[in-house]
Amino acid sequence: MNKKVMELKDVEVWDGNMANSQAFRQADVDVVAAYPITPSTATVENYAMFHANGYVDGEVIMTESEHAAMSGCIGAGAAGGRVATATSSQGLALMIETLYQASGMRIPVVLCLVNRALAAPLNVNGDHSDLYLTRDAGWISIDAFNPQEAYDMTLMSFKISEHKDVRLPVISNQDGFMTSHTAQNVKPLKDEVASKFVGDYLQVNALLNFDKPVTHGVQTEQDWHFEHKAKQHAALMSSKKVIEETFAEFKELTGREYKVVEQYKMDDADVAIVCLGSTYETAMLAIDQIRKEEGIKVGVVAPRLFRPFPLEEVAASLQNVKAVACMDRSAPGGTVGTLYNEISGALINTPARPLVTNLIYGLGGRDMTIAGLKDIFRTLDKDAKAGKISGNIQTLVGVRGPALSYYNVEGK
Repeated sequence: MNKKVMELKDVEVWDGNMANSQAFRQADVDVVAAYPITPSTATVENYAMFHANGYVDGEVIMTESEHAAMSGCIGAGAAGGRVATATSSQGLALMIETLYQASGMRIPVVLCLVNRALAAPLNVNGDHSDLYLTRDAGWISIDAFNPQEAYDMTLMSFKISEHKDVRLPVISNQDGFMTSHTAQNVKPLKDEVASKFVGDYLQVNALLNFDKPVTHGVQTEQDWHFEHKAKQHAALMSSKKVIEETFAEFKELTGREYKVVEQYKMDDADVAIVCLGSTYETAMLAIDQIRKEEGIKVGVVAPRLFRPFPLEEVAASLQNVKAVACMDRSAPGGTVGTLYNEISGALINTPARPLVTNLIYGLGGRDMTIAGLKDIFRTLDKDAKAGKISGNIQTLVGVRGPALSYYNVEGK
């Protein structure tokens, strides 16, 4: 099939879903198998439109469920094709079994996960419940904070996933609605430049290569299962080097620089928050204002890479602060938040032992404002000067009704 050429401007106005779709198109994906779900529907919808209008020559498969969608991607990937899909929330929850299959079978798949709250109660807006649900599935997980980054991360995900030293599936995350449905200026690559950057797909252990028969999805018990998972984990941990190399190559190509841990105004910060997603950009605005107006030296750290978790880089970024608030945009379910656990683990064996608190915020798409963040920075500054946490370790911020906080700092 001869593809039609899509003419792109130097600057396009895209939301995060369109950014994903265009990255799929430019990567020359062989198979997109999907079952649409809000707020990721438009990622697949746009790509299907490109397919219907002759701009792509891959296959679009509409399946009966998200479980079947990822199963289709696994089958197509095992057969030797470049594959991708998108989902959110309950779709990811239904798909989760197959995520372990994809990573365990070392099949490159790109999943655009548009982050949304998990039911019940039903909610279609963005939080990080589904992002956290993937944390132990053996996938590389990268976070975008705006539509430009969604385009860049999704495009780079193909190159990372298919690298000969990685061969693992990749999740490209973005915040539901805050990023997926917010239109901003995006600077895309030319089609031929993007295609060259991603590169041709290299088949490894393809089921349809009948000259070299292979088996996928074998069973292992106590004799070999441990070794298999250890090797998989080693590949996942080692992928950080490939990710950093890919980021560096992308910077050389575009001038856009990405790091496995992003940070702002941390050089002289006394206190800081750690967050994921679009909150990072809101925090930047709050930091500029409160530094100018009140002279409080505050900063923000945001892991770009959620898996493999950049423990050393996170620890280094927080070595000089006196108080840290880890902001989890997901219901913690009877314990401290996931990000709090990750950051505490990064800091526990370091010389710096800052005060570390856990803020649960923004569930179901509730806004986190500049004013709200400034209040958080003021509390952190107060705690840092006092040398102790003024309340409990965990606090739910922005929730209506009685104040909710848990885990007394004195263990009482």
